Amino acid sequence: MAIIEKKLKLIGSKGAAEARALFDSGATYSFIQPELARQLERPARLSAPRRFGTAKKGQCLTASERVVLDFRLDGMVLSDEFMLLSGLTEEVIIGAATMQKWRIKLDFENDKVILDPRAAKLRLLTTAG
Repeated sequence: MAIIEKKLKLIGSKGAAEARALFDSGATYSFIQPELARQLERPARLSAPRRFGTAKKGQCLTASERVVLDFRLDGMVLSDEFMLLSGLTEEVIIGAATMQKWRIKLDFENDKVILDPRAAKLRLLTTAG
């Protein structure tokens, strides 16, 4: 598990905000503080609460809501689901599922977040004719 911190612009239907995001390869999902999420988007209830383990042994946090937000990274607008977690120490955590979806790689030697520009392209698979 390794982490890199970076500022992101988050965008929802209610507005936009800059936030400090932790890119965490050890987190499966992406998370956001509830107060920040509610400024940007109206949360949706999960069908059942989900419990997540933390780095602190024996500690779990529970999410019962989520939001879908756009976020700007290196000039590209990406989108994903964020679980709302009370008690989150970071404003936003970008987890492995989001990084895999958008082909985001972490360069720990240079403390950089690398985005493959091909990840955000819409590809035409067939033509009408």
